[in-house]
Order: sequence, then structure tokens, then C-alpha cells
Amino acid sequence: MDALTQPLRDEHFLDPADLAAMAEALARSGDYRVLRRLIPRTVCPTALGPEVRTAILLDTETTGLDHARDEIIELGMVKFDYLPGGRIVGVRDVFSAFNEPSGPVPVEVTALTGITDEMVAGHRIDGGAVDAFVDGAVITIAHNAGFDRKFAEKYWPIFERMAWGCSMTEVDWRAHGLAGSQLGYLLNGAGLFHQAHRAVDDCHALLEILDFVLPTTGSPALTLLLDTARRKTVRIWAEQSPFELKDSLKRRGYRWSDGADGRPKSWYVDVCESAVDDELAFLKAEIYLRDVEPRLQTLTAFTRFSCRI
Repeated sequence: MDALTQPLRDEHFLDPADLAAMAEALARSGDYRVLRRLIPRTVCPTALGPEVRTAILLDTETTGLDHARDEIIELGMVKFDYLPGGRIVGVRDVFSAFNEPSGPVPVEVTALTGITDEMVAGHRIDGGAVDAFVDGAVITIAHNAGFDRKFAEKYWPIFERMAWGCSMTEVDWRAHGLAGSQLGYLLNGAGLFHQAHRAVDDCHALLEILDFVLPTTGSPALTLLLDTARRKTVRIWAEQSPFELKDSLKRRGYRWSDGADGRPKSWYVDVCESAVDDELAFLKAEIYLRDVEPRLQTLTAFTRFSCRI
């Protein structure tokens, strides 16, 4: 056995403690960045006190992006406890289940998630089990609640009555030193990696992201998310705005509603209550060139991201 092959063979017998020490030495050098595999936290129900709150992390895998037409093929949830300040204190329970759609799983979905027709065959998600799992939680959090809430409400009405938070849009990650909001990227920022695009695995990843202490605040990201979710926002509809000014609206952050789901066929934007006057001034001065009274909708965590709004 020569010297070149010796290290390659011996590395298979390294003790985990030795690997950890090597990783720590690399990280301390400043020339390397080490990512550790995410190990899901052990389910260990917390002794509930008056200050402890319970939340749900939720992720769905679906046959497509259209909640009106496409179907859920997998639901993952992690139920966890936290203190009012946002510190996570334990995982209460985990839920993972497949659901067989009415047709084959699209090839592109299998390529992304690894979920095949054989894996979902004969499976149905028990609505009673979902209700029981969610019971006692004060908020559901998803890393794209604008997507997951619409699908969850379609299957299980209990989610219509819950408060929701979005870890992708309700935390300004860039303002806190992270250059993107993609789940995998944020997890890497916390020094971890995981098996992406499987529902419950993404929930475990999101738990670690929300427990990550932001260097700008000294508090977990969950603290900021909860604070944002509690605030009211206002949806402003720029109905009948001139077509030639659509690019100005897009640059301002407006999104297009095609009216297919019963909402106005119009550009719209969601802003905090304190920004409403500035937004109305923008519409009057640069879009309509006259006084207008656009349609306004006040949103809370109980209505935000819902297909019913």
C-alpha cells in the first residue's frame, strides 16, 4: 500500500469526533467554510408553561403551481414550542404523509422531488389526523406561504382559521446580511445542508433557519418573523391603470392579478399601514395623474396569503 492510497483508505475509519475536530479546525482557519448535515431535532414535548407558544411549520409538494387545478402529493409538518421572544425550546411532533393525485405525478415533479407514482399509490392524507396535529398551534409558518396556504386551505379548512407567517417574504434577509431568501441558501448560511424538496425535510431545515441568531439583531430570525406577521398590511389595487405604465408599477413592486380567481383584474401591491399615504401619492402623481381612491384591503396574519382574499 503506497502513501497516496493510505489516506483515502484510512478516512473511512475516522471516528466522528475526529471528523468534528477536523471540521472545527478548517472553520477556524478562515480559509474554509464547513457545512454540516442537518440532523432533525428529537421530538421531545416541552413542559408547557403560560409563556410557551406552539407553532406549525408546513410544506407541501404538489403536481404543479396552480392551487385551483393541481394537487398535493406530500404534506410535511413540524410542531414546535417557542417563547414569546422567539427562542425555540423544542419539537413537539412531526407529520409526514403522501397523497395519491388523480393522475400520474408529472415527470418534472419527480425529477425535482424524487416522489414517484409508486410512492404515492394508495395513500390519502387523513383530514382528522391533520386537524389533531394542528390543534393547539397559534400560527402556521411556511417558506412561501403565498403558495402553501392556498393548497392547504383547499384540502383542510382548519388552515382558513389560522394565522399564517411567511419566512420567505416576512423577513428581509438581505437587510440582515444574507443575499437571498431561498431555503437551501439560508440553511447554508446557518452552516448546514439537507435533502431538499421533500416536505418534512424542508420543515426541519426551516426550523433551524428560524432558530438562527441574526447578527444584526442578536435574536433568532423567528423573533423578526413573528413581529412582522402580527402587523397589519394594506393591499392597494391600481385598477384601470394605463397599460403603458405597467413597467413603472412593476418596478414599484406591484404584481398582476389576472382576475381568474375572483379578484380584480389589476395590478396590486401590499404595504405596511405607515406606507399607504406615500403609495397613494405615487399613484396620483405618476400613474393616474389625478386624484383617485383606489380599492384598499386591510390584511392580517389570518387573511394574508389566503386564496379567499
